[in-house]
Order: sequence, then C-alpha cells, then structure tokens
Amino acid sequence: MKIAKRCILILLLVSLFFGVYNYPKLNILAGYSAKNTASSVFLGGRTLAFTNATDNNFSPVDFATDTVDFGNKVASSSAFGLLSRKAVYREGVGAVLTLNSSDENSNYLVPKRTKADNITPFPFGNAPQKDTVFNNIDYVNLHKTVNSIFGENKTRAVLVLYKDQLIAEKYADGFDKDARILGWSMTKSLMSTVFGVLQYQNKINIADRAPIDSWQKDARKNITIHNLLQMNSGLEWDENYNEISDATKMLFLERDMTKMQEEKPLTGITNASWNYSSGTSNLLSKILRKQFLSHQAYLDFWYADFIDKIGMNSMVVETDLSGNYVASSYAWATARDWAKFGLLYLHNGRWNGEQLFTKDWVSYATTPTPTSNGTYGAQFWLNAGKPFKDVPKSMYFADGYQGQRVYVLPDQDLVVVRFGLSGFEENMFLKGIIESIKN
Repeated sequence: MKIAKRCILILLLVSLFFGVYNYPKLNILAGYSAKNTASSVFLGGRTLAFTNATDNNFSPVDFATDTVDFGNKVASSSAFGLLSRKAVYREGVGAVLTLNSSDENSNYLVPKRTKADNITPFPFGNAPQKDTVFNNIDYVNLHKTVNSIFGENKTRAVLVLYKDQLIAEKYADGFDKDARILGWSMTKSLMSTVFGVLQYQNKINIADRAPIDSWQKDARKNITIHNLLQMNSGLEWDENYNEISDATKMLFLERDMTKMQEEKPLTGITNASWNYSSGTSNLLSKILRKQFLSHQAYLDFWYADFIDKIGMNSMVVETDLSGNYVASSYAWATARDWAKFGLLYLHNGRWNGEQLFTKDWVSYATTPTPTSNGTYGAQFWLNAGKPFKDVPKSMYFADGYQGQRVYVLPDQDLVVVRFGLSGFEENMFLKGIIESIKN
C-alpha cells in the first residue's frame, strides 16, 4: 500500500511539474490551434476536418483537440486536456483569441467596404478575362514548371500574370479562384503600402521620428518611421516560432499586439542593425492608427484608399482585441486578389488610371536596408543580394510563412503568386517561368 501511495504521489508531482513548466507552451499551442481553426473555418470557408488534416497537422499543434461552435462562431482548442483556448470569429475583422469570457461578446468596429466590380475583366475587375495567347510563351514548359511544385511541396495555388494577362493558374484539391488564403507575413507588405498611400497624399512623412510617447526620454526618440519600415531600428526582438519568444507571446497572449515592440530597449545601433521583427510591423500599425482622428477612420482607410480601390474585395485583414490591424501576420484573400497587389507594384502604384502611390515609393520599398545583405527593403524581400541566383536582381516579393509569395518581376512584366504549406525550390521555379517567356 505504501509503495502504491508513493507511486501515485510521484506521478502527481511529475504531472504538476509538467503542467507548471510547460504551461506557457501549452497556452501558445492551444492558442495557435484555436486561432488557426477559427480563421480557417469561418474566414477561409474550410471544414474542421480539412483544417485538422492539413493546417493543424504538424507537431506540437496536432496534439491539440479542436471543436467548433458554429452557432456562436467560436473555435476551442484543448492542449492535453490541461488548458483550453477560444477564438471568436467577428464578421469583417476575422478571428481573434480571447483572453477572458467577456471577450466573446465584446463590441468591435468593422471597416466600411465597397462593392466588387464584377463587370471589368480580371485583373482590374472580377469578370472573366478573354483568353490571350502569346506567341512568345512556351506554354508546355510554363505548365510543367507550375505543376512541378504541387504534390509533395503542398502547394495550394499558383497564378502567373504576364502583361496584365492571366497565363497560368492552378489550385490544389479543396481550393479554387474564390478561396481565401492566409498570407501570413505578406501582410507586412500591405501595411507598408498603406504608408506609401499616406505619403503620396502628403498625410505622413516617413522621415519623421516615430510618434511614440514612451520613447521621448531616451535614445529611442531618434528612431524614425523609415527605420521601422526597414526593420533597422536597433530595438530588441526575438522572432522565433519554435519556442516561446517575443513573436509567439505577441500573437497568442496579447490583447494589444502593438505594445511589445514599443516596450523593448535598444540593443543595436539604429540604421545599422537589421533585425526581422513582427513586433515592429504591429508597432507600425499603431503609428498608422495615430494618423487618424478616429478608430473607424483608421479601419476604413486601408480598404477605401488601397485594398478595395484595386478590387481586392475578398481581402480581410484581421484585428487584435484592441482593434489594431495585425500587420505582421493576418491578411486573407484569394490568389487572384493577392495577384492584384503585385500588379499594383508592377505598375508603380497606378491602377485603372488612378495613382495610389508613386514610382518613388516603389524605389524606396525596394531599396536594400543597411546590414540586410541586399535581402530586405521596406517590409518587402529583395533579390538585390542574389539569394535566387537565376532570377534578376530587380525581382522583389512579399513573403509569408510556409512559402506564401507574391513575386514582382518588373523586367519581365510578370507577377507570380504561390500559396502552400511548405517551402519549395523558389529559384528553379522562378527560373522555369522566366525561361518559358521568349524575348
């Protein structure tokens, strides 16, 4: 009997130690699963079974048990039965993790949207585009290249625009031209573009010091908006998704995701310490919010002056519990609408005869950040340092987790979009597309 009691006591102590030691990890694990499930089911329009079998099927997220309450639009995830998290879906601003029970029914603002243009042919509208056959395109090689990254590479969508014409489009089972897909960190490039639009409208100057009140009594007061856009502020930040880090705590434990980067000290030299930081992108979202007289105006501007202006009507940029756009990570749209974003840059900010930002902004966004080795601009990734050796140096792209991409190739008049659940051989893929087009 004594031996049995001792064994039970040891098991209880081990369980207690496991629970206490791993509680933060379990919190983030369940948080990721709940948030991803809510967004996938209610915003992406997928089933719980599909989401669990594809998006949530990697370790340790696959240890969480997910359920969906369709009536209240809530997803719940339990980590080993020790801890549960909930995410609630809010029409117009997406899903958000709750921190207490009152968050499930809290009030929130929704951006005003404009109706989709279903008369103008794609890509400048959503009506069918007339088939155009280019004599200089090797379509056999093009389709072979596109097909090569499906299957084992877990690609979900590929779309290629050449001279404003759709020349290739392919989807995996369960996806089509109307399926919203999460862009992850491609959202950073959207947020940067909002600054470009404001700059063109003379409503902001990115050379100004960042308007952060808490920085005004220390050296951080010298950090400019430009430094933040280039992720070259010198601020401390840990961007690690395999451990508990600044990035994971921000995304899965914070009510206001703009605060974590604001509270970090300087650990490097401003303008000489490039450090990739999702916290910086969300801090920039806060700076954008401060440019408007009301929260509603901040929410509306992203769509009225940019997103809906170019017909990205499927797009939803999700907000945190404090109503800030999560500029680091959470924009959803169809592959076709993401392609419109690339096309806007290919045309140097001009859309259907209207200028949203200038060619100077494109040059700025694609200028290498000091100490980034030619790989990063203003929330865009670059090929200036030739990480893709068979692709022109002028190519630049929006980049998201697991290989979400919008590539802009100005010299080739190309926009290439790829979505999936894993990385892939980007250099060979882009090389194959480029070589399919004869000069």
